[in-house]
This record gives sequence, C-alpha cells and structure tokens, in this order.
Amino acid sequence: MPTPPEVVITRHPTGNVIAEGGDELATTLLKRAGFVIETTPRSFWYRLPWDMGEARENQMASHAARMLTAVGYRVDLSPDLHVGPLTTPSDPRGTRVHGHQILRLTDELNGAETYETAAGLTDHVLDPNDGVLVRLSEFFEAAAEQAKASGADAGWDLSYDFAEAAATLTSLGEDLHDAADQLRALDQSTKPSWQARVASYYATAPVAQRTGTAAVTPEAPAAAPTSTSRPNRTR
Repeated sequence: MPTPPEVVITRHPTGNVIAEGGDELATTLLKRAGFVIETTPRSFWYRLPWDMGEARENQMASHAARMLTAVGYRVDLSPDLHVGPLTTPSDPRGTRVHGHQILRLTDELNGAETYETAAGLTDHVLDPNDGVLVRLSEFFEAAAEQAKASGADAGWDLSYDFAEAAATLTSLGEDLHDAADQLRALDQSTKPSWQARVASYYATAPVAQRTGTAAVTPEAPAAAPTSTSRPNRTR
C-alpha cells in the first residue's frame, strides 16, 4: 500500500483551492504561499483567498507545491492546478521573479484575516534591518555608485537621481517604523478582552425579577376619605 502524501492540494467541488496535511513547517510554508486557515470544532485546513480567479489560484497552488517539495515534503497537487512559474499579463514568461515575490506578499496581505497576520506581512516590507524598503534603498545606493563610476556627466546626473530615490525610501521607512505595531493594536481596539465584555454585559443587562415575588413599587399616600353629611333620620 503506497504511503499517503504529506500534503494534498486540490480544488474543492465548490471551487475553493484547499490544502490538507503536513506539519507546523508545512503550515508556515502554506501561509507564506498565500493560504489562509479554516477551522471547525474537529478539524482544520487551508485555502486560498476567494475571488482571485482560477488562473491566479493555479499559480499560487503550484508555487506552494514547489516550496513544499523543495524542503522534502511529498505533495499531491491536482493536475488541474499545476502551472509553471508565476506570471502576469505584462510578464508572461515569469522572468521578473523578484517583483512576483512582492506580488505574492501582496496577495497574502489581501487574504489576511486578522490584523496580527497583516502586521506580520507588513514587517517583511518595513523591517529596519532586512525589510523590502531598506533593501531597495541599498539597491539604489549601489545603482548610484555604478552610474557615478562611469565618470560621464550623464552618469553623475543619474547617480543623483538614484541617491535621491534611496533617501526617499529611507525616509519612508523611518516614517512607517511603527506601522506594523499600529496594525497589531487594531486587533486589540476592536476585540475587547473577555473581562471587559462580561463587565459590559452586567452593566447593561436588565435586572431579573425573582419568580413568585410581587414587584414592590412605591405607593402614593392613601387619600383621606371625603367627609359627607349623613341624612337626618326621623322616627
């Protein structure tokens, strides 16, 4: 009897692309590939965000399968999901691989279901040491040096443009240095703790009246009987 695959990626009859199986590392890789978790009281699985279109879903599913296979997992990818490298209409051959990595990150952010998840993805861009912005700034600094090395006036002019782009990216990273933490704080501001919810409930819940006990309400003072004259009796 063949050993079952560790991760199965299929298109469900409902149209959703789902992944099942694996372990904690596989889960991390699936999330990195753009999958989000779905849970029930007895099970959990992963799916791609809805409304992405089949072509995009197939690309992301194939990308996830390649990531899992590269680290040694056995992956059963449905044949209808298998495609080559990630492409876009402007890059049908998939040669702009670094730009596609950012595109995948954007897809993951679009599919994030919590602010904590969104903040973690934002850290990939804004991390001051290894984020996308700081690496792009270093890239433009290197480009400025390359242009300057030509010794030509046009090269010097171009180096200034590259240096200005690097400075802009550095400034942008500084302006957004705590943006990921602000995203995380949105989770806390929209989801009060259970203690706060209980306190709010008891503060607003109506007071229950005990069964069988008549409600006691303040009564107005009893009115004094009106004095009337008795009729005279005669014998």
